[in-house]
Amino acid sequence: MRYIIIGAGAVGGAIGGRLAEAGHEVALVARGAHYEALRTHGLRLMTSEGTRTHRLPTVDGPAALGELRPDDVLVLAVKTQDSEAALEAWGPAPVAGGGTAAERLPLVCAQNGVESPRIALRRFRRVYGVCVWLPATLVEPGAVSAAGAPLTGILHLGRHPHGTDETARRIAADLEKAHFEAPVVPDVARWQYAKLLGNLANAIEAVSGVLTSEEGLALFARVRAEGEAVLAAADIAYTGEEEQKRVRDNKIRFEPFDGSERGGGSSWQSLDRGTGTIEADYLNGEIVLLGRLHGVPTPLNELLQRLANTFARERRAAGSMPVAELVRLADEAVAFVQEERAPRP
Repeated sequence: MRYIIIGAGAVGGAIGGRLAEAGHEVALVARGAHYEALRTHGLRLMTSEGTRTHRLPTVDGPAALGELRPDDVLVLAVKTQDSEAALEAWGPAPVAGGGTAAERLPLVCAQNGVESPRIALRRFRRVYGVCVWLPATLVEPGAVSAAGAPLTGILHLGRHPHGTDETARRIAADLEKAHFEAPVVPDVARWQYAKLLGNLANAIEAVSGVLTSEEGLALFARVRAEGEAVLAAADIAYTGEEEQKRVRDNKIRFEPFDGSERGGGSSWQSLDRGTGTIEADYLNGEIVLLGRLHGVPTPLNELLQRLANTFARERRAAGSMPVAELVRLADEAVAFVQEERAPRP
């Protein structure tokens, strides 16, 4: 199978580079300065084993690849806010022998959140969800750091909305030869919702920096509890902490190559690169949406969604709001909702 990585940034670049190292045919899809760097200099992938440069076919859209092949696998690794545009471009792409990508090819959503597989299923017949557990950073155009060791990542994989099949098992086998663990599960959404709860911290990191202070960690605990209450009200199952620990414990250590501390997550990176967009609508915003549907107040996640979007739109510096200020705004948001919901005399 040939893997076409739609969005060869941090996660997509790590997956594509590792698959290429394992001998698989890979094509990268990128845009802007990253596209130019990949085309000119190749993908520079930094892992615990060293830095390697992979000169892989790189395109900015399906037309540049020509007719797709029946054995192609599309790996969607853009941020969720960019999914619709990517799916619109790739869905109608013709496949050799007849039909389109949306009709004939598997689409693997290797993204944060839970919304992209649902968006994809409107266009593509064969959609696979992935719970992405993969510490990676787009260091600069053309360069990706994947500092996990001994595994590069753990990628739970399954059909969306549920089930498994032979294609999922073949993809998983390829990933497992490429420094990943890739359990094939019939309930991948359960893992994705568990990851969603953890990703509620992304907006805190983006706005106020990496979570190291007691104040920041305490705020995240409140934000996560709000998310858990919403998932309970919506009757949505998610993997518990003990099961996650059993599966992941000691399999991935973060080993920065220069001895530096861990940088921010994917949302922090979006602000740091000044992209002008951020994925908060599909992380904290997913909790807000479910809260509104099921009558559960979500003032903390609403606040973080709004702040993250404001920081992205105004291109404010990542981590530039003091944690104490963020906590003050959070307390005010909760107090306002409590006052609104209090019985009136």
